[in-house]
Amino acid sequence: MSELSGRVAIVTGGASGIGAASAKLLQDAGAAVIVADVLEAREGAGRFVRHDVASEGSWKALLADVMDREGRLDILVNNAGISGGMGNVETTTVEEWQRVQAVNSEGVFLGCRHAVEGMRKTGPDKPGTGGSIVNISSVAGLVSGAGSLAYTASKGAVRLLTKSVALHCAEKRYGIRCNSVHPGGVDTAIFDPLWQAVGREQGKAFLGTRHPIGRIAEPPELGQVVLWLASDRSSFVTGAEIVADGGLTCGLTRRTPLGPS
Repeated sequence: MSELSGRVAIVTGGASGIGAASAKLLQDAGAAVIVADVLEAREGAGRFVRHDVASEGSWKALLADVMDREGRLDILVNNAGISGGMGNVETTTVEEWQRVQAVNSEGVFLGCRHAVEGMRKTGPDKPGTGGSIVNISSVAGLVSGAGSLAYTASKGAVRLLTKSVALHCAEKRYGIRCNSVHPGGVDTAIFDPLWQAVGREQGKAFLGTRHPIGRIAEPPELGQVVLWLASDRSSFVTGAEIVADGGLTCGLTRRTPLGPS
């Protein structure tokens, strides 16, 4: 029997990239997968539901739909997000800030809030399997820079929101775990402007030089991290930040222009 047989998973932003890769791996492991996205043209597996993560009404409708059709909720992957440009503290407008926070930060909060409600209705089958929430943050939620102010702030919020949710669910003995994933560069649509400007392979090679491992990731590599966190193999892991960045946040290396000569 597949390790996630009988379980139900929602993957937001599941139409492409890390979300689509995660949806396929979860389905291959036996889960019934609901892909929730504003984009209807999609890759990968799962039952599609149009969904806006920044709308609480949309979250209520999604949870009601899943509980009515699938009858339970065991896994939520909060993957949906937007880049938010390269504005700094002087150039970022209030409108840009609010737009990024609405999707990347408030969208994850709403997902966690409604997932806990759904998972509590489902109830744990055994200790540690009441549910698993996986929030996709970024290395930008661990370290920052002068630019991408709104984006880094939103991803930093996801990191500590995750820990708060994990502690709450642990204290209440819900059997619900909550963890964050912090990717480095991944070959997804977020880099489309760069691919269009310099070419896909040239762009990937350039970004690869910024990662000590020498390349950026492919979406299924992050999907495997999500699958592990969704499964009982990580049953004692909650409130953790899983860094999958090819060594990017380890420190300076000889591969980077700022590294020692």
